[in-house]
Amino acid sequence: MTYHSMTTRFFRPGTVIVAGAAALLLALVVTAGAEPGNDNRTPVLEGECAKLAVEAGNKVIAHGYATGAQIYRWTGVSWEFVAPDAVLFQDEGEHGVLASHFAGPTWKSLSGSEVVGAVDKKCTPDPDSIPWLLLKATSSHGPGIFDGVTFIQRVNTEGGLAPTEPGDEVGDLAAVPYTAEYYFYRAQ
Repeated sequence: MTYHSMTTRFFRPGTVIVAGAAALLLALVVTAGAEPGNDNRTPVLEGECAKLAVEAGNKVIAHGYATGAQIYRWTGVSWEFVAPDAVLFQDEGEHGVLASHFAGPTWKSLSGSEVVGAVDKKCTPDPDSIPWLLLKATSSHGPGIFDGVTFIQRVNTEGGLAPTEPGDEVGDLAAVPYTAEYYFYRAQ
């Protein structure tokens, strides 16, 4: 593995998935039995980001704090987004695992429920971080906290942008650290 900077890790294809799975397994073992977060307040959305508000008739049913990486692949010309690799916690102190977050984009709870989303709207309040998003759920199933989720918001992002320096070889992967808050909604 080569290091390009202090904050971005570069990997050969295949190594990110193994490392991410190991980290998630450890987090799940340490927090087995934790109850999902139940903070039902909506995020503050101002200015350009007000467009990320969720339609009336939907209520926050879960709120998580993500720590992980945005994975990018070097094409030989530019960095192409591959997938997120993160763990969502019940609080900012990284206590109590709520879910894992991976390609799709997909969120999977400890109980096994899943939701997959598709980006509906974006805003970029911080040019040094990945955008805030409103995603519409394209599928969800349970049993568990994500069964019936209709919308997901990603807000308060830090980091996660594609590297600015080129990769060494086509196919190189870069794991760029990021944090964010995710809000999950269900129709009421």
